[in-house]
Amino acid sequence: MNMSTALSNALSGLNAASRGASVVSGNIANALTPGYAQRSLELASSTISGNGVSVVGITRNDDPVLIANLRAADAELGHSAAVSQFHTGFENLVGSGDDTASIAARLAGFESSLITAASLPDSDERLDLVVQAARDLAVALNTASEGVRQMRSDADRTISSQVDTLNTTLKDLEELNAKIPALRNSGGDISSLLDQRQALVDDVNALIPVNVIARDNDRISLYSDGGLILLDSSAAEFSFSQTGDTMPHMTVSNGLLSGLELDGNPVRVSGNSAQIRGGALMAQFEIRDELSIEAQEQLDTVARDLIERFETSGLDPTLTATDPGLFTDDGSRFDAAAPAGLALRIELNAVVDPEAGGDSWKLRSGIGAAASGDQGDATQLQAFSAILTTARAVAGGTFGTGLMRAADVSEALITKAGSDAHTAEQRLSFATSSQLEMEAMVAEQGVDTDAELQRMMQIEQAYAANARIISVIDELMDTLLGL
Repeated sequence: MNMSTALSNALSGLNAASRGASVVSGNIANALTPGYAQRSLELASSTISGNGVSVVGITRNDDPVLIANLRAADAELGHSAAVSQFHTGFENLVGSGDDTASIAARLAGFESSLITAASLPDSDERLDLVVQAARDLAVALNTASEGVRQMRSDADRTISSQVDTLNTTLKDLEELNAKIPALRNSGGDISSLLDQRQALVDDVNALIPVNVIARDNDRISLYSDGGLILLDSSAAEFSFSQTGDTMPHMTVSNGLLSGLELDGNPVRVSGNSAQIRGGALMAQFEIRDELSIEAQEQLDTVARDLIERFETSGLDPTLTATDPGLFTDDGSRFDAAAPAGLALRIELNAVVDPEAGGDSWKLRSGIGAAASGDQGDATQLQAFSAILTTARAVAGGTFGTGLMRAADVSEALITKAGSDAHTAEQRLSFATSSQLEMEAMVAEQGVDTDAELQRMMQIEQAYAANARIISVIDELMDTLLGL
């Protein structure tokens, strides 16, 4: 080997060591960066002189199968978290079995106040306590119903925000699909753009689970699990109209709420045939169009049972067939043609409420009574108390078809809310464990900082060796020139 060959080899080694150090330092610096894949330097014998080393390129190392499994776990976690949050919120609204402010506890308190008042019917204080307990029960239903309405409205607003994010992200992916081939064709390193694209795909996947299909020239296509084409030669565009404040009677079917469209075509968002199956976006549609409606129906069932019990024919002889009972639908009798949102409208009949200008003695004498009557007569109070403990069919079948007392209905409400919250929490726990396990498996395939530091030491040694060769050649040249 002559000196020129040795010098050429050493220079190529220095160049390779320099590039290798850059790659390794990048791996270490980005070890915790989301979407970053470990790089490795590809070297080969020089094809020009047949000696030395040349840099072939930088390889981005990732495992498509592991990444796909992690994305599936991420999407399931996002869906489970949103659903669990809703069920937990609803359980908090209706209360638990040991909660003194729960709807069931409010009903028990109202029932107890009637028994207490019947034992001493001439006590204005005890009659006022009945009014207070009845008002608290109605307000508890109002508050829970308003909470459900707010969660539904939040879901509608979240859908709008997620759709905007989805459209922006898909457009960014379309642009990257165009940039990556252009950069590769110009000889540039596309690894950072691939990292960026992977992070964007992860963002889309969190909203709608996707399948990634590799295309020519390092491009990709995206398809939802439900078969939607999200990205091919161009990005798809979703459309959705935010309603803002929703009301219980609003649905997609009656045209008062917006559905989801893709390039002008309706998208199925629920059930096993959903085209956005899984992920956070489907969870928000599920909350808005299914879970919140079911929760509202449960609250409305309790409210309807209360109103109808006190509208029972013959219960209060002072009332006519058109008069409202102790509880009203926004001041009127229950209207079976408009049951949605009844729990939001239920209120205590103003004629017995001193705070609304009424008289609490009408609980004793009859809601429609013109005068107080016999103050020692507890007949009407006992009738009101008895109607609460009468087992009767509950309309709608929400809590089954058997005969139920008023307490049974309210207890069924909090039992179902608690059961749904527990089930959703279990699913969230399972989804979290699965996601963490997949995340750990992907991390094992990622950047190993210990291995990278060892590699850096090897690179330093190679750099020092090649630098020493150049130094020796320089000394030899000086010696030759000095002869």
